[in-house]
Amino acid sequence: QVQLVESGGGLAQPGGSLRLSCAASRSIFSIYAMAWYRQAPGKQRELVARITNGGSTNYADSVKGRFTISRDNAKNTVALQMNSLKPEDTAVYYCNAIVDGLIYWGQGTRVTVSS
Repeated sequence: QVQLVESGGGLAQPGGSLRLSCAASRSIFSIYAMAWYRQAPGKQRELVARITNGGSTNYADSVKGRFTISRDNAKNTVALQMNSLKPEDTAVYYCNAIVDGLIYWGQGTRVTVSS
């Protein structure tokens, strides 16, 4: 079991940056993969980025080259650095982990990109 708490959302201008953080309630060393998802109004939740405990990453095509996911196993955190933000990045961002076959979600943090 794990609890996930996201932080770092807010308002950003187009072209700006935000850094999201996800803090886990237990060690993430043994969690194979952790991910960030997002859900925009009226749309389905979608995978943004995923990172394994070996450091392998994959990204949605829409964020490649702009977003970077990282994990710090010592601090039990996963971060999402978001650069060159676009209005279409506006969404609630959720941290995700699968532990012993169960899917865990954080409560989400809202990101709004607008001038």
